[in-house]
Amino acid sequence: MIVHIPNVFGAEQLRAVRGTLESAAGAWIDGRVTAGYQGAPVKRNQQIDERSGVARELGDLVLGALERNAVFISAALPKRVYPPMFNRYEGGMHFGEHVDNAVRLLPGGAKLRTDLSATLFLAAPDEYDGGELLIEDTYGAHSVKLPAGDMVVYPGTSLHQVSPVTRGARLASFFWIESMVRDDAQRTLLFDLDNAIQRLHAEGADAAARTRLVACYHNLLRMWAEC
Repeated sequence: MIVHIPNVFGAEQLRAVRGTLESAAGAWIDGRVTAGYQGAPVKRNQQIDERSGVARELGDLVLGALERNAVFISAALPKRVYPPMFNRYEGGMHFGEHVDNAVRLLPGGAKLRTDLSATLFLAAPDEYDGGELLIEDTYGAHSVKLPAGDMVVYPGTSLHQVSPVTRGARLASFFWIESMVRDDAQRTLLFDLDNAIQRLHAEGADAAARTRLVACYHNLLRMWAEC
């Protein structure tokens, strides 16, 4: 399941994040430092050193926005989120086809299973050429280039790549989520059911029927969740 989540950041938050990134010249490093053996040969970008104060400050802003985002909570059913990182592509930089590492080490040594990958776009599409996120699933390749402040969440099992940026700079935050429900098909069913319940509630549909559907949702979540 590939989910587009609009307006994770509003205009004011975007200005603040962009200003901090643009003033953090000394914190940018070669993006290959966090790539595995598969990704390093095809990764050409820059990222903010995840040990820096800038990364922690901006990562906390992202996490705070996600905690308040109902679509993200419904789609991801997050158990743990890897501290958000920040990258930049410019001057032909790209990231060739790869799949993300199945397990990441969290600060402190705990392990996180990467059920979901996420990209939060921080530059508007007209600021750069290229830079599409290409995600493969059973229906083919999907090209994603979203407005600044919007985010895409997709299965960590997906082959994906970032096409070369030939003009301007592509700025984004990226991170991984371990879901309470590791199976993508089960998460999709729960997400669709939750959306249907919310729509029925907004339309004032039969209250007793909605109560039954809510019970079905929570009983499925109870059956599948790993808390």
